[in-house]
Amino acid sequence: MFDAVKEVLKYRNQFLDLLIGMPNYERYVEHMKEQHPDEPIQTREQFFREAQDARYNAKGGKISRCC
Repeated sequence: MFDAVKEVLKYRNQFLDLLIGMPNYERYVEHMKEQHPDEPIQTREQFFREAQDARYNAKGGKISRCC
């Protein structure tokens, strides 16, 4: 029962991340460990700061969205 609840919450969190355009940190960590084991892994804070900068400051500090 608890495994089913964990699975539902995992997919809900992935959906919400995609909905707001925020990449998944756990998926990033898995990718780095598998594909780039020699490279350092960013902290959660660094990861989200970079993701926000990429999304909102992509045009020299100007907000790159319509509203």
